[in-house]
Amino acid sequence: MTSEVVEVIADRDYDRLDTFLSEKLGVTRTRVQKFIGSYNVKCEGVNKIKDSSKVKAGQKFTVNLPESLNVNYLRAEPVDFDVVYEDEYFFVINKPSGVVVHPAPGNWRNTLANGLVYRYPEMKSLLNWLRPGIVHRLDGGTSGLMIVARTEMVTLLFQNMFKERTIDKYYIALIHGCPEKREGILSGPIDRDPNNYLRMIISENGKPALTGYRVIWNMNNISMIECKLFTGRTHQIRVHMSALGCPLVGDILYGAESEGLGRVYLHSWRLEFKHPVTGEDMKFRLPVTHDFCDYISKVKNGK
Repeated sequence: MTSEVVEVIADRDYDRLDTFLSEKLGVTRTRVQKFIGSYNVKCEGVNKIKDSSKVKAGQKFTVNLPESLNVNYLRAEPVDFDVVYEDEYFFVINKPSGVVVHPAPGNWRNTLANGLVYRYPEMKSLLNWLRPGIVHRLDGGTSGLMIVARTEMVTLLFQNMFKERTIDKYYIALIHGCPEKREGILSGPIDRDPNNYLRMIISENGKPALTGYRVIWNMNNISMIECKLFTGRTHQIRVHMSALGCPLVGDILYGAESEGLGRVYLHSWRLEFKHPVTGEDMKFRLPVTHDFCDYISKVKNGK
């Protein structure tokens, strides 16, 4: 049986090696444990590797993946996205709604990662082969601004900036209803729903999460809000607004009515940070999409 050797670098600390590799390789922990047990995973300076080994940010693992895991799914494919800014260190892109960021079970093809290696073949050489240059994510249904690193060094710099919360991220969302307080900070800790792997929930066992919000306008039981993320948990804005009784328009997973809209009305519209290499102030703005505007027009007209 043939195999492929890949290198996977840790973007942060992980409690367990099998959890880390499962997330990065897009396969189940059970399958990961099998090839860890077969001595197919190595890390320089570590003599004994176990499923439960702790992983430190920046550690590099060499994984000898069997052919059965179909590691060739990161194909170079044309995928629609616009580049808002680029230099030799990173891109800021406009991710369209409906484009998944990287391959995972159920979405092996036509992801942003596929499109990146198609448009920029040199990115195939980055160590995190499944997520080349990906330093943060947007949900598939979310549109807007997103940072992509062009080198391994800049990938690590951005990952540290996100960890230290020195990157300001602002979103525009349309929600059902209107919060009683027009401005505030939501702080419910977030964990995965044990009864539905696709959902996240507020749980005392979850990771701390902080979302700032302010209401821009409200009409016909729909509000536009601006949110600032102080943490970066999966589905964070969606979970917090749903818990407030104001699910995002189009967000069926978190309680919105099915209207056949085909997307969640969430848009990454502002990014502000220091350039990771030059220290220059970087500020980006991106207006909401045409379908956002079309829906707003319908709300204003009472439709």
